[in-house]
Amino acid sequence: MAQDIDVRDAGARGEPRAQPARTGIAELQQKAGAFAFAVGKYRWSICFILFLAATINYVDRQIIGVLKPDLSKLYGWTEKDYGNIVFWFQVAYAIGMVSMGWLLDKIGTKRGFAVAASVWGLAATGHVLATSALGFKLARFGLGLGEAGMFPAAVKVIAQWFPKRERAFAMGLFNSGTNVGAIVTPLMLPIVVPVFGMGTAFVFSGVLALLWVGLWLAKFHPPDEHPSVTQREKDWIASDPAPVYPKIPWLRLLPWRQTWAYAIGKFLIDPIWWLYLFWVPGFLNQKHGLTLTKIGLPLVTIYLISDVGSIFGGWLSSTFIRHGWSINRARKTTMLICAGLVAPIVFASEAKSTWTAVVLIGLATAGHQGFSANLFTLTSDLFPTKAVGSVVGFGGMGGAIGGIFIAQAAGSILQAMGPSGYYVLLLLPPAAYVLAISIIHVLSPRLEPIRPQDLPEGPPQPAR
Repeated sequence: MAQDIDVRDAGARGEPRAQPARTGIAELQQKAGAFAFAVGKYRWSICFILFLAATINYVDRQIIGVLKPDLSKLYGWTEKDYGNIVFWFQVAYAIGMVSMGWLLDKIGTKRGFAVAASVWGLAATGHVLATSALGFKLARFGLGLGEAGMFPAAVKVIAQWFPKRERAFAMGLFNSGTNVGAIVTPLMLPIVVPVFGMGTAFVFSGVLALLWVGLWLAKFHPPDEHPSVTQREKDWIASDPAPVYPKIPWLRLLPWRQTWAYAIGKFLIDPIWWLYLFWVPGFLNQKHGLTLTKIGLPLVTIYLISDVGSIFGGWLSSTFIRHGWSINRARKTTMLICAGLVAPIVFASEAKSTWTAVVLIGLATAGHQGFSANLFTLTSDLFPTKAVGSVVGFGGMGGAIGGIFIAQAAGSILQAMGPSGYYVLLLLPPAAYVLAISIIHVLSPRLEPIRPQDLPEGPPQPAR
């Protein structure tokens, strides 16, 4: 049975009610510029809380990749064993992307995000109880289920709190937290693990997630109900309000080409990010002999470059729009530029110098993050706000399914070929991004938003 995304009584569940633009907002738009700090700044505080969530999420997620050589020695894992552990994380992530997206649309962003973060925090802490490959599969399954809620929630929050002209930049800032988490992890582990053991690292990251839940529940409210938001900032947020639709049956999202443009893009590029996240530490260990105490600086460098790419991708498309480009031209041009940054990674597997390999991988991760920031933003460009969580969830499921394939492929290739298998794996990224932007353009050549007549039940109601 199709699930309904109910937009009625939105305020009661923590969702925003569209507000009319107040008198003088056009003048504010002209005077305030692209990011309009003059009309208020609280929305950027919300963006910072999302940034913290992304940072903690990726600390939890990356610990196992950085510790892979040590865990493999301790528990006798083969490459195939490790691939299977990652596989079960991806299976849960795929399930969570649909279920968490539905949950967010059903009970509201505030409560839904709190549930997701609580699940992943408890699962991260539960890694300390794992003593076998099976135990780690169970812990990673719980982690994947909860962590899947972060991106659907964050995209919904950004759509609620930012006008379209600021969304890509806000998305880039939030998304940069994933890189910060990937930076913190290799710096933290060489300090924590030798003194307290590997289990403590998992507990520490899980507790951080649970502390974040408290911050989220205390600080988040819909913008039109938030006591710390000025009326001028509320007007700015509502300066390009979307119409409020009565109902959108969940399965009715599937026939839309816009849904598949996003989902196929995620299916193609997300596995590449998983490849970087879970296998680059092993690559640096096997190809360049880097151990836990030496791998920190190279990984930090990779993700610092990646962080710049995330912010750059959001900034570039927003700048293009500010200079009069259409959303279609700005988003796709930026994504094509980002795809170009990925191409040189094919030379990384044969690089003799560790730092040459690090720079090539860093450029590729930067390209991914810039591409990803714009791909996420397409959901709020193309869909009514209340459908964003489900669309992001469906696309995220596609990305997780792609991740399932890469987990099995990487484990099998490296098991069969040893370190030389990295040459095969690093041929995949350049093709994935070019194919993704090509399919997006074919399915949505003008990035047309969903029209009122496309909706299943009646015309949109005017924003109230």
